[in-house]
Amino acid sequence: MEIRNKIKPFLPHLVAVIIFTIISFVYFYPVLEGKVLKANDSTVSKIYSKEIHDFRAKYNKEPLWTNSIFCGMPAYLISTLYPGNLFKHLDTVLRSYRMPVAVLFLSMAGFYVLLLLFRVNPWLAIVGALGYGLSSFLFQIIAAGHNTQAIALAYMAPMIGGIYYAYRYDAIKGALFTAFFLSLELLSNHPQMTYYAMICLLVFVITELIFSIKQKAFLKFIRTSAILIIPFIIAIGINFAFLYTTWEYGKYSLRGKSDLTTVDKNVTSGLDKDYITYWSYGVDETLNLLIPNYKGGSSKPFDRDSETLKVLRQNNAASAGNQFQKYWGTQPGTDGPHYVGAIVVFLFILGLIIIKGPEKWWLLIATVLSVMLAWGKNFMPLTNFFIEYFPGYNKFRAVTMILVIAQFCIPLLGILALRDIFNGNATKKELLKGVRIAAGITCGLIVLILIIPGIAGSFISQYEAELKFPDWLTNALIADRKGLLKTDSFRSLIFILLAAGTIFGFLYEKLRKEYAIVAVAALIFLDLWTVDKRYLNANNFEKPSVIQKSFTPAKADDYILNDPSYHRVWNRTVSTFNDNSPTSYFHKSIGGYHGAKLKRYQELIDSSIIRDFQLFESVAKNARTIEELLPVLKNTSTLNMLNTKYIIYNPDAPPIVNPNSLGNAWFVEKPVLVENANKEIMTLKTINPSTEAVIDKIFEDQITQPSYPVADGETIELVSFKSNELVYKYSARSEKLAVFSEIYYPAGWKCSIDGKESKYFRADYVLRAMIVPGGNHEIKFVFEPASYIIGNKISLASSIILILLLAGFLVLKLKKR
Repeated sequence: MEIRNKIKPFLPHLVAVIIFTIISFVYFYPVLEGKVLKANDSTVSKIYSKEIHDFRAKYNKEPLWTNSIFCGMPAYLISTLYPGNLFKHLDTVLRSYRMPVAVLFLSMAGFYVLLLLFRVNPWLAIVGALGYGLSSFLFQIIAAGHNTQAIALAYMAPMIGGIYYAYRYDAIKGALFTAFFLSLELLSNHPQMTYYAMICLLVFVITELIFSIKQKAFLKFIRTSAILIIPFIIAIGINFAFLYTTWEYGKYSLRGKSDLTTVDKNVTSGLDKDYITYWSYGVDETLNLLIPNYKGGSSKPFDRDSETLKVLRQNNAASAGNQFQKYWGTQPGTDGPHYVGAIVVFLFILGLIIIKGPEKWWLLIATVLSVMLAWGKNFMPLTNFFIEYFPGYNKFRAVTMILVIAQFCIPLLGILALRDIFNGNATKKELLKGVRIAAGITCGLIVLILIIPGIAGSFISQYEAELKFPDWLTNALIADRKGLLKTDSFRSLIFILLAAGTIFGFLYEKLRKEYAIVAVAALIFLDLWTVDKRYLNANNFEKPSVIQKSFTPAKADDYILNDPSYHRVWNRTVSTFNDNSPTSYFHKSIGGYHGAKLKRYQELIDSSIIRDFQLFESVAKNARTIEELLPVLKNTSTLNMLNTKYIIYNPDAPPIVNPNSLGNAWFVEKPVLVENANKEIMTLKTINPSTEAVIDKIFEDQITQPSYPVADGETIELVSFKSNELVYKYSARSEKLAVFSEIYYPAGWKCSIDGKESKYFRADYVLRAMIVPGGNHEIKFVFEPASYIIGNKISLASSIILILLLAGFLVLKLKKR
């Protein structure tokens, strides 16, 4: 009996772990068959990190730089290990189930822990965990391969729970809990999700401040806030290596301020406004939270039995079927809606009615704010305010993702409402009235949409309206989309009525509390599970051997791979700067895809590389043979200075060998000094980079003479290369100006001549250059960023501090017992 009494308090937690484990493995059952998820971003990550992994395996150290993408960039946001962060080992243990099973399990478990910190009954906490963990957005980002984003959402809930616990119950325990999960949150390596979590916390702290003043508990608020500074310092310290290198790189990336001066109001100190708001939620699209197919759902083609495909077949246009998608909202495309569940929304409304206290106002304000910010370009007054005045907001794109705040707040308030109902925290009359009002609002809105579906709009996107389709096609599109809306509206209506009926049954004492909890859990589970399967199911999995076939080199790749020299490749058969093909898996590409590429390289793309592409294509469209294309390469000066030796013109044929590629390094005669970045990028279009180099006047102290004549027999060549080390040898009779076809990045690249550190500078907008003395010498470039070295030392020290604090706390607890 005594053993049973000791075990009993832990039983709900054990049951929760078992339930979360079963759900995670059943949903992703193909992993049990040895299959893996076919996810675009996971594939892209594998492509861009291959050079890094190969280096790591060969040298047992981090390269910190990769040359496989955009002619070279830091590897911090692609693949980098930080040995000083000891909590990475704990994160690995928590992810024991492996992706994608692990992230679903951790999402449910994290929210379960959050609700326990809110002192919610463990059995009810399981219901809340299902509501959060099964929200549709999580499955959409898993399907896309956004693993770091998904993990960040999993750790976000218990992190916020720790801060709440500190203010409400025990500041020391809450602080330790916060330090633990904030460390894991930062370790997830998705700054955008962490940033949004901080916005949610900011609203919470402001709400706490207001209520503490109102309740005359201001000193307690100040004391707790002061204590909570410590876990933030520790967690930042644990992740300092990553945060420091990322911050340092951010100044040079798309997130940083451009050196170009412009009067364009679209430009900010971070990303351009158009780029930030490119994906913006439509104002009425917010109803996707309640009805998944309110705007058609996802950008997937219609089913075979749809009216659209029927009329296309009837009009001999069946081949165009994939051009028409279910989604018709204002976004350029979407993987699916931010559906949090009809029942969960109903419970959220119920919580607004029956819950008293600061939690309601925090969760309501945070939800409304996230929804309005997600509107982006559709609500520019608020968006502009945050872009211009809210620190860090302009560093992130795709404002629709801020709906993760609503995704967190809505189920939390909903479960708190159920807690009050099942605990009898209000009178029966008040609770019954609240349920009737919440059901009336949600069901009434859905019924109105069913009666007047035109409330949702025209069912034709703005883009489609501009194309002016024939009536037979327009009518079919409207019929299909209206059908999707009505079906899902009716579906949401049924789920809300069943949930409301269950609560009524409990309040009228027709249903026991335990049965009511199980019934609500089952309804939430069924609602979300069936919608999630629309966006991620067994069809998203494949055998590893099949996926590996996509990494088989084509004939052009084989040809290039036989060349041992260090060179770059332009694959013109793909979208070069949105390239998710294996180009960078095999070669050092001038293109690729990354949301935080170097800003100067992006500006070079916009001003010069695209111009070279257009010049090449103007000839290619009429060329019958490869030989006819070679003369135009004399004029593609930017491609030439980037050492673009090969052009993949046809994957199944040998590539074009560019005879005008300038190679790894060369001597130029004339330094062309200009006043600023604008002059740099403009002058670059007019010079011959084989004999001239454009140099900003900020480096003029290194230019010792107006010209550097180059004589026959004076050479410079690359003799050794690694990802993070390049060695050149040269022979010159006198001082020379050398240009290297490597990206200039001063925050880590160090240069030496014959072992003695030497200065270098930027030339031709993105390349490295230096003045070298006459004679026979060796030049070495090594990438050794101090931010990484110092950061890891701080990370290690901070990790040890938190481990000691946690261990000390546990020892004290055991001694007290």
